[in-house]
Amino acid sequence: MLDALRASGCRIIYASPPDRAPFVITFETQDGERMGIVAYAFLATRTPTRNRPEDERTFQIKYGNKSDYADDNAHVLWQDPLGLFTTLLIGIDPEEGFFVAADPEAHNPTKFFIRMEFKDEHADAIRRDGWHAWERARRAGPMSEPVEVLVGGVRDTFLDLVRLERAGYGLPPGDRQLLADKRELIGAPRQDAVDVPEEDTTPMHPLLRELELGAGEVLELIAGARRLKMAVRGWVAEEHLRASLARVDGVTHCERLDEEGGPDLLIRYRDGPRLTVECKNVLRVINKTRNLPRIDFQRTRAAKGDPCSRYYAPDDFDIVAGCLHAVTERWEFRYALPTALDPHQKCLGKLASNVLVDERWSPDPRGAFELAAAQLGSRA
Repeated sequence: MLDALRASGCRIIYASPPDRAPFVITFETQDGERMGIVAYAFLATRTPTRNRPEDERTFQIKYGNKSDYADDNAHVLWQDPLGLFTTLLIGIDPEEGFFVAADPEAHNPTKFFIRMEFKDEHADAIRRDGWHAWERARRAGPMSEPVEVLVGGVRDTFLDLVRLERAGYGLPPGDRQLLADKRELIGAPRQDAVDVPEEDTTPMHPLLRELELGAGEVLELIAGARRLKMAVRGWVAEEHLRASLARVDGVTHCERLDEEGGPDLLIRYRDGPRLTVECKNVLRVINKTRNLPRIDFQRTRAAKGDPCSRYYAPDDFDIVAGCLHAVTERWEFRYALPTALDPHQKCLGKLASNVLVDERWSPDPRGAFELAAAQLGSRA
């Protein structure tokens, strides 16, 4: 990691001892930007193992002895609440000269002595292209794991990984892979001054007046602050959805909700009952067999002792809006009723997590509004 940063022209300010984990490094880039990382780093190897695929490579997430975690195997990966340090969860093969990084928040908290698998084909792509992102294969069966996007690179792209993890903190997997595919979006912050006309007659937004900053300065502030950017990204899809639904003929009320774990929007159509809408982002990679977008329709983690709590129930919201941006790179949506989706094979009363945006989803939300209102009426 130190060699990679130095190779990118960074000046190392501090590096914790190599016998203490996680590793803490602070450095200054060629552009004068100061950054810090907290790296949970492990050795990536290719060790043939009985009853495992011949083309498999792994790195093990582990510290200490298994007996240390026998009673409570749940380790919280540290995240800087101020956003000054960026957390990495990474496997490194120093002999072949590449790394594979997992999303730290998708593993937070993590268990120790768990394996992160990837294939020879991924290692080949990393070494060939210098940068590669892909979906990690999920555990088969009715209780499948959430989709996870791994990102690999070489020494020359390690600094890009740091910027990716800083910009992508908390993003769903489809957006994480889109961001990895668009590395130009995670480059060094702009340092050029913003030219302001001498006489600007545009009315100033009250927020700009309150902050005493220009619009360009606010945008640069968001671009350079990980948690600000994360919060903005999380609201962007929902705001595009709200604006889209507010323009639909017959919608008389449309507002965003800000409740942790609850639906995203509340609408009323033709003065009917109030309807709740959940916005879900599609994955970056489409279904190869049917050429359709996919949604990993589950929460990141389940409540302790209840694995089925990870999955949604049909009555958690009235309408699902699938945001296609990760595939089409346009803010467009498809709409379906949760009751029209497949049930979970094992968890009674829950919905399956592997969802295709197929003929059950419509680009026109009005049909979904009418069906959802009719369902609420029949329940009443």
